Amino acid sequence: MVSQHVLVAPDKFKGSLTAAEVAARVTAGLGVPTVELPVADGGDGTVDAVVACGFERVTLEVTGPTGVQVEASYARQGDTAVVELAEASGLRRLPGGLEPLTSTSFGTGELIADAVRKGARRVVLGLGGSACTDGGAGMAQALGARFLAEDGSELPPGGAALKDLARIDTSGFLDVEGVEFVVASDVDNPLLGPHGAAAVYGPQKGATPDDVQVLEKALSRLAAVASRTHGLMGAVEHDDRPRPMGVAGAPGAGAAGGVGFAALAFLHADIQPGIEYLLDLLGFGDHVTGARLVITGEGSLDEQSLRGKAPVGVAQAAAKAGVPVIAVCGRRTLSDEELGAAGIEAAYALTDLEPDPAVCMAEAGPLLERLAARIAAERLQGE
Repeated sequence: MVSQHVLVAPDKFKGSLTAAEVAARVTAGLGVPTVELPVADGGDGTVDAVVACGFERVTLEVTGPTGVQVEASYARQGDTAVVELAEASGLRRLPGGLEPLTSTSFGTGELIADAVRKGARRVVLGLGGSACTDGGAGMAQALGARFLAEDGSELPPGGAALKDLARIDTSGFLDVEGVEFVVASDVDNPLLGPHGAAAVYGPQKGATPDDVQVLEKALSRLAAVASRTHGLMGAVEHDDRPRPMGVAGAPGAGAAGGVGFAALAFLHADIQPGIEYLLDLLGFGDHVTGARLVITGEGSLDEQSLRGKAPVGVAQAAAKAGVPVIAVCGRRTLSDEELGAAGIEAAYALTDLEPDPAVCMAEAGPLLERLAARIAAERLQGE
């Protein structure tokens, strides 16, 4: 087959451009036939990316992380729904300052419930950008679970309240029989311990060292009560790997402040590498067939990019098809050797054109078009 097009498959430039906007700007600057395929790794921007690829956006009013109502969206195509935790329960939904002890994932559960009630048989849950460390209790509450204190009263929202958890009542839980749940996440942290949700991610959400201790004890209580009262720890057995404390010790249980735990325990979800799963969902393999080049990218190409982020995932998928990959970015801290080892032949940064990061953020679109024109002149002429 004669190679014809350039496949433009970037993630967002956070704070500047959505993935779809990045793809459009690159196409405008290249001046050659392209196929635009905005991508995401399950984090912030996942819904925007899949909507740009043909999914329908469904918007509704749900409970934000502090209890204030917010407008949030999920994406739907056929009987598949893509729910992004950051849409309802993300840091960007906080109306004021960070609230690490009381923020809730309730709104994410409301999005899932709406998707299931409207006929979704597969729900993909993207985790990232969470404002809460509630072990997914809020999400489970929105789906009908009741988290009760010793006196039978319902616990208030937030992770800290779980220290008083005595019983979980799932008798009114949403009927999810026959619904497949997939968590798209590259986080492999367990729920508890030094690598757990509270210790690693709590400080990013404003938790002080004392707050981290409170949240750790509360999440430990959640795991213990769930295990004792509902046998939930044995609900997910996809392989023979040893799992300390069952689901609480499973890789990914600590994702998004422990929402991964609730997805495993209450929804029997399967955790998949975020970018790999979403590339599959978006049909990357079909689009890369016949391409002469793949252009991927994200706002910052740095060490985090090497840990399962979109550009490296795209490069690995393109390598299987034998198609070379280059990247565009706002800035880069990776060496040519590190990029090469990740399967990326070269990277073009906005800071190559404009050294002032503030200008790069403000003028990302026009600068990206200029960068794409440089790529076309250096790599696509005469082909």
